[in-house]
Amino acid sequence: MSEGRFWALLLLFPSLLVITAVVLYPTATGFLLSVQELRLNRPQLGNDWVGLRHYADMVSDPVFWTSLKNTAVWVTASVIIELFLGLTAALALNRGLPGTRAFAVLILVPMFLPNIVAGHMWALMLDPRLGVVNDILMRLNLIDGYKAWFADPSTAMGAAIAVEAWHSFPFFTLLLLAGLKGIPEDLYKAAAIDGAGALAQLRLITLPQLRTVIAAAVILRVIGLVNSPDLLLVLTNGGPGRSTQVLSLYAFQTAYKDFDFGYAGALSVVMFALLMVFAWAYVALLRVDRD
Repeated sequence: MSEGRFWALLLLFPSLLVITAVVLYPTATGFLLSVQELRLNRPQLGNDWVGLRHYADMVSDPVFWTSLKNTAVWVTASVIIELFLGLTAALALNRGLPGTRAFAVLILVPMFLPNIVAGHMWALMLDPRLGVVNDILMRLNLIDGYKAWFADPSTAMGAAIAVEAWHSFPFFTLLLLAGLKGIPEDLYKAAAIDGAGALAQLRLITLPQLRTVIAAAVILRVIGLVNSPDLLLVLTNGGPGRSTQVLSLYAFQTAYKDFDFGYAGALSVVMFALLMVFAWAYVALLRVDRD
């Protein structure tokens, strides 16, 4: 080994140590938990290896399949709405009109709030008795009576998605605005000379130029939505009737309510596998479109 290679590895060693402690070890521990029996409320069962039994139990677990379907709805709808709102806000801010600085600060306010704070705030605003949202909708004659948004299976998921979109669309706004700043202005001037309107410029210049940024933002947001049950935990706790039960919330409840860390570990491994498949497929699709 050359002296330069030795020093390079030596300087990288602290970073590798941190990655191992923060990323690799917890991930490996999660995989090991998924093939073990670990119930804190039933220590007499021991800590034996059970192989793929937890994964086999998922096949006949109706809550798992309901959670999987709800996760797909929760993630897909949230990402689409947040991407649309984030792109709209980024395009508006990029124009540099008077008042855009104040508008930018207002847009970022929701992202500054922790999920728990935002969840409790909206739970109060959408409360069927005290909520200001019901009062406004009643005054506008948009609803006939005060509605319990999170107690109705037909509206609980939609209301939760609306809260999530409000809270997280600034994430897309920041990334897309940074991407817009990197697009050469000459492209728009040339397109305008050729007679391209605003929509044509958006379709032919802006979106293709933002493809890499959109891909990174979507992947990061999907990972965040799949792995973060805190907002749904505050708003609905998976109800009513499991209409808002998602995989991350199911894994959390299995671990910290039922104290079945083995099955919760298996659920987490399934989420990990689904995210890896999604990220690979999404990046591969973008590469094909680029070619």
